[in-house]
Amino acid sequence: MAFPFASFKNPTEVIYGFNAVDQLTSIITQQGFQRIMIITDPGILKAGLLEDVKKRIPEGLEVAVYDQVEANPSIGTCEKALSVLTGIKAEVIVAVGGGSAIDVAKAVGVLATNGGNIAEYEGADKFAQPILPLIAIPTTAGTASEVTVFTVITDTDREYKLTVAGYKLAPRWALVDPLMTTTMPKQVTASTGLDALVHAIESYTSQMASPLSKALAREAIRMISANLRQAVYNGENLVARDNMLMGSLLAGLAFSNTRLGNCHAMSHPVSAMFGVPHGVANSILMPHIMEFNALSVPELFADIAADMGEVLENLTLIEKAWKAVESFKKLSLDVGIPQRLSDFKVASSRIEEMARDAMKSGNIAVNPRKTQIEDIIQLYERAM
Repeated sequence: MAFPFASFKNPTEVIYGFNAVDQLTSIITQQGFQRIMIITDPGILKAGLLEDVKKRIPEGLEVAVYDQVEANPSIGTCEKALSVLTGIKAEVIVAVGGGSAIDVAKAVGVLATNGGNIAEYEGADKFAQPILPLIAIPTTAGTASEVTVFTVITDTDREYKLTVAGYKLAPRWALVDPLMTTTMPKQVTASTGLDALVHAIESYTSQMASPLSKALAREAIRMISANLRQAVYNGENLVARDNMLMGSLLAGLAFSNTRLGNCHAMSHPVSAMFGVPHGVANSILMPHIMEFNALSVPELFADIAADMGEVLENLTLIEKAWKAVESFKKLSLDVGIPQRLSDFKVASSRIEEMARDAMKSGNIAVNPRKTQIEDIIQLYERAM
């Protein structure tokens, strides 16, 4: 997988650490923002995190809130949020939440400066103007949308997840604060944490990987696999929360430069058609895809097994690679993730349709093993 050159970009200013969210006040003040739009979801509202954020906004400024972002957010949600934003002529967006809220904020930011419908910008670099300034405050250790150059929005009419990409899409600031993740429910901690691990593994094995991205991805694999169980079963463990959020961030910085692989290509149709949470869909599919890919790059999967803490003495290279698959399965079981797509009533009759949608993803092209639609169909069948 050697390339004649490699590039690495991170357009977002990352402020990381306990109480990093306090920096919201100084950013707003220094930039002179007067009209602020907050985009979030009902869970953040219920947990009291929205009020925590609003306390950091200087008094006397105009603030509007859209708090109805759903899991697998839709084009319709983006349009509703945009209507609130245009109503106050917001100068900056503050996104508070997991990947769904931040993805909606990115999409709204595109529409605020470029007009049109978000579906018009599917693909890479399809919009001309930078998005409205965006401050991202993640509350999950999962998607790392706070530093990535992608947004994924569901077209409910087509039952299809569309991806918009481009470095102009990145948030301008990310306030990454482990304290903002402590209210995450157990099941959300588990699914988002495994999503972050999938990011790291797919980035490490991507055909676009570089020495820089690989270093970030491997450290992410180590941090996530060593801390996810503790974060799930003891949510107040601040060391585990800190390590999980940093692991998620490192994975995001890595895959923003490498794209992902078959797992993300395949999980999007599952979520769009059947409403399966993104992290859960990834977790179910990933062991089957790891088995498929390990034969093509066993040396990389041996690295992954080592990073996940497996004992590899006296094993052959391919045996070491299989240990990575076993380790992922054990972690998924330990944190309570279902193991079959059929548990979510995913219909076998729609496998070919899902496979056709998956093959449209640019992630297929950078998967470490060349993949045809017949392979995708077989992988879905195994995951059922």
